[in-house]
Amino acid sequence: MLKGVRLFSLPKIFDPRGNLSFIESKKHVPFDIKRVFYIYDLPTAISRGAHAHKKCEQFIICLTGGLDVHLDDGLGNKKMIHLNKPWQGLYIPNYIWGLEENFDSGTVYLVLASELYNEKDYFRDYNEFAHAVKNRV
Repeated sequence: MLKGVRLFSLPKIFDPRGNLSFIESKKHVPFDIKRVFYIYDLPTAISRGAHAHKKCEQFIICLTGGLDVHLDDGLGNKKMIHLNKPWQGLYIPNYIWGLEENFDSGTVYLVLASELYNEKDYFRDYNEFAHAVKNRV
């Protein structure tokens, strides 16, 4: 696993009427949640993400369907994690490059973020990201 990246199991309450999972800031995710967004109506043959953050941390939950999350620390360490359980969340710290792809039909995934949207927080060019990582070490 890449440094800081972690797969969390969320609380799951079993109920014959339908199961329930919940998330609380700093209890089930390691940050205060400042922004929530979700991705849906995904064409199966595309990819999303392809960026890293300077400050923002993220927590991804696949609510329905499935997807692959490719992670890269810019130092040659890479990992792919398949998400397909709504009671699991993937924590991605800052300075980790992420790309999502291989979406099952009907996939919906939720992203919890530690920061409000700020375009200046993004690395959208991989070479710029890798250079910044090497300068941090």
